[in-house]
Parts: sequence; C-alpha cells; structure tokens
Amino acid sequence: MMYKENGLGNRSMQYRKGLADRAFAAEWVRRSSVWALIAGTVAVMLAGCASEKQSASGLQQSQKQDSVVVAITSEPATLDPVQGWGHGNTPLIQSTLIKYDSDMAFENDLAVSYHLDESGLVWTFRLRDDAKFTDGEAVTADDVAFTFETAKAAQASVDLTFLENIEVKNDTTVVFTLSRPTSVFLNTVASVGIIPQHAYGSDYGTNPVGSGPWKFVQWNPQEQMILEANEDYYGAVPSIKNVTIVFMTEDAAFAAVQAGQVDAALTAATLAGTEIDGYRVASVSSVDNRGFTLPMLPAEGRVTKSGYPIGNDVTCNLEIRQAIAYAIDRGLVADTVLNGFATPCYSENDGMPWNNSEVVIDTDVDYARKLLADAGWADTDGDGIVERDGVEASFTVLYPSGDSVRQAVAFAASEQVAKIGIQITVEGTSWDDLSKRMFSEGVMMGWGAANPYESYCLYQSAGAFKDDFYNPEGYQSEETDQYLSAAMEALTTEEAYRNWKLVQWDGETGTAMKGACPWVWIVNIDHLYYIRDGLDIGVQQLHPHGASMPLLQNLCEWKWEEDI
Repeated sequence: MMYKENGLGNRSMQYRKGLADRAFAAEWVRRSSVWALIAGTVAVMLAGCASEKQSASGLQQSQKQDSVVVAITSEPATLDPVQGWGHGNTPLIQSTLIKYDSDMAFENDLAVSYHLDESGLVWTFRLRDDAKFTDGEAVTADDVAFTFETAKAAQASVDLTFLENIEVKNDTTVVFTLSRPTSVFLNTVASVGIIPQHAYGSDYGTNPVGSGPWKFVQWNPQEQMILEANEDYYGAVPSIKNVTIVFMTEDAAFAAVQAGQVDAALTAATLAGTEIDGYRVASVSSVDNRGFTLPMLPAEGRVTKSGYPIGNDVTCNLEIRQAIAYAIDRGLVADTVLNGFATPCYSENDGMPWNNSEVVIDTDVDYARKLLADAGWADTDGDGIVERDGVEASFTVLYPSGDSVRQAVAFAASEQVAKIGIQITVEGTSWDDLSKRMFSEGVMMGWGAANPYESYCLYQSAGAFKDDFYNPEGYQSEETDQYLSAAMEALTTEEAYRNWKLVQWDGETGTAMKGACPWVWIVNIDHLYYIRDGLDIGVQQLHPHGASMPLLQNLCEWKWEEDI
C-alpha cells in the first residue's frame, strides 16, 4: 500500500499558473448550488445540535449513502486528453488502452492484448468489443486512431513525434507504426484517454463524452466539477455514484474540513498535524521531489537562444556540487521542516521500477569538507566561507515566491551547507524571473512522473539550456546520451529499465549525486489529505508531481465502509 495514515506533461505551465486565492470560503458558498445544499444541511444541524462536532458527525452520515465531496487546489485547464487532460494521471472520464496497476505495472484497459514486432516499430492493439461511450455509441479502433492522430497534430503535452502511422485493421484492431523504437510508447499510451470521433468538437474540453468509469455532469470554472458513476461501464462500476470535486485553496479546504463540509481534502504539511474530529490524515508516498539544480558550466559570457546568461563560477565545480549533496541531512530536513511528511530523495524517480538503488548516498559532512579541501577550497580570511583563486563559494538558489515548502527546504539545506563553508543565498522570485536566471543560478526545482521519459528530458544533451525547465543546469554527456538512446530504443521493458538505471549510475559515473551531480536531490514530498472517517480511498499508487489529481486516479475504487 502506497499510503500511510497518521500524483510529464504541462509541468512548467502548472508551476507558472499557481492558483490565486479566490476567497472560496465565502464566494464558493454564495455561488455553488452543491455547496449551498451542504451549507444548508450544516445550518440545520447547527440549529439542532450543541456542538460543531455533532454537526460534522451528522453530515458524515448523510454523505455516506452514495456520494463524496473532494477538495483539491488545482483545477484542470481542460478535460480533453489530446490537450493534456489525464497526462500522467487517470483521465477518469475517458478510458485508456492500457493503464497502471497499484505497483506501476501495465495492465489492459480498453485493450485486451498488445504486441510489438521484432523491429520494435509496429505495435498492434486488440480492443474489447463491449466498450461504449456514455452517449451509447461503441468504442472502436477508429476512435483510437482518431485520438492519437488528433493528439499528434495538437502538439500539446503528449509527445508523439515518434508516431509515424496508424492503421485500422477492423473495429477492434489498430496498428501503430513508429519511426524509431520507443520503449516509453506504452507509458504514453497509458496516459492518453480515448475520445469519440463522432462527438469531438471545439467544446469537448468543457463537455466531454468518454467511456471511462465516470460520466461528466457539470463544470463550474473556479468552483466545482460534478461526475457520476457510469452505470454502463465495461469494468467494475464505482460504488460511489456521485462525486463533487471542489477547487479550493489549502486554507479554505482546511476550514471546510473543520466544518465537516467535505469528505476528502488536500492539505499541507504545516496543517496536517492538526487533529480534526471525524477525520484522519492520509499520507501518500510520492516521487514528487524537491532539490537544487546547479549550473555546470563556468560563466564565460555565453547566453541561451533566448538571450539569458549561462554558467556559474562556483557551481561549475564538481566538488562544490558533490560537497553540497553529501553535507545535507535529508532525513533531518524531512522531519523538522516538513513535520515528517517527506522522505529523503536521491533521484528524480525514487521508488519507480526503473530507479537505480545505487544512487543513495549517506550524509557525510567530513567527506564533504575533504572534497573541498582536496580541490583547494579553504577559508583563508576566516569569514566562514571557503574560497579558491579569489572566488568565494557563494551563490544564489531561487524558488518561486509563495511556495512555502520550497522556501523552507531551501533555507534548511542552506543552513546545513553553511557548516562546510558554502554560502547559499535563498531568494524567492516570480516564475518569469526564475525562467531567465535558472541557467546561471541554482533553482529549487521539483519533478516526479510515472514515466521514465522524464529522465530523457532532464538529461539529454540536446535539451540543455532550453526554456522548458528540464535541463537549465546544462548537463551534457555523450555516455549518458548513449544510455538514454539505448533505453528509448529497447525492445523489452527489462532492457529499457536496465539502461535507465545506467543513466543514473554505471559503476563509475552518471547523473547521480556521486556522479556528475547536476542535481542535489533533497526530499520527496508526501501528499497529504484529510479523509473523513469511514471513507476508504483504496490502494494509492506512488504519486507523481502534483498532489491534487493523483489522489483521484483510483477514484473508482473508493468506498464507504458500509459498502465494503
């Protein structure tokens, strides 16, 4: 089970958007009919009961029939899979050809079988013949082909540049031909919901028809989304029949939990320590990481294609990057800064099947100091900062203003690193400013995906210094490129995973912190939720980056206790 009780797509866009505080506590009550109903129920309870505890208990009983209200912070931009909806998570309303199980292995969904030929280029999928869209029309191979052709043409968050041709053999057989072997094709397939060719139009993203376990009912932007169980679903029909997803800030969601007005709510580490009667805190393990990117080249006047400066004369030194990595006590940061709701992080994909366990390093302050001393760094003027050839070991790490978790982790790490004579100035700024300075200064970044293709984006030489946030530090290695290509072109999952692991560490070098160390990984953030007593949220997969939608990826398995 991936949670304990006490989430590759448009990542950079999600970062930049950031949800503004819409004063939901008042505005949502006023505008939402669903909330008005709940608020009215609470008001009646308050009139007849002597305490808030009693009202919450009464509401609990009323909600346990066949519905659930879930509060999350991130509102989707669209419900159209070809525009990124469901990418990295379950699309809920739409079905996918294959999907992940709770152990992150592939299992069939719309497909009953799939096969890759010996060339590694031709994938054949055979579909079930009993799947229907919620408008009653059958799901056919034509819909599958239409979905992927539309997604490729859209060039949104779904990378299908390697898809050369799609052929429909019959209603239940579709053949994909790739331009080159691509081992992550299955990961991509698992995140693309199938759309109906006959019902697809400009308004599909706000009024979708699908064949998944949930039927779309209503979406009030900046307020709520309503789904209901698809009673004609070919799989197990959800036990819960009605779902209201409300979009709230963490503070507003916390207040709603205290008032007993929601059944599940995303919360923060700073709030999750509060016990609320009638609720428990579910802490879900994640690969949602936080760490420093550190520029790997010296500052020699070079600029990116967008004109932003490249390089840093301190972080370009391997011994500086590695000394920082070894000086940080990740467990201490997780326990003290994030109240224990985090785990030490050593890579971009800790816990995933393709992760190399050899990337783990122990905190070793003495070794960190030795790395610096052996490279000629010394504090000759007694100011507590080591220097070499007139260059002080001092630089800036940026974080997006308003992100209290990144801020706290950055400050905690900087305090630990100061003990070995390296000065890190932590600075909050806008994403726009950060996007211009990230090639020459450190950045508190975060990634984490259920797809090894993320590693390809993070480390391929051709991706260095682009404006997409993946490789601003400028990591470039011919050896790594070879492993990345071998992983992408592998004809079996096992061979792909072997090469993904070699990317990180091959026994001598790699992207790991004991290797080239382009990143200093610090913590994986637990995703935290208040869950009403009696609500079973099932077995949660290891969550990717972003704590809102990953909670809902197994929504069809949720049950109230009396339904178990």
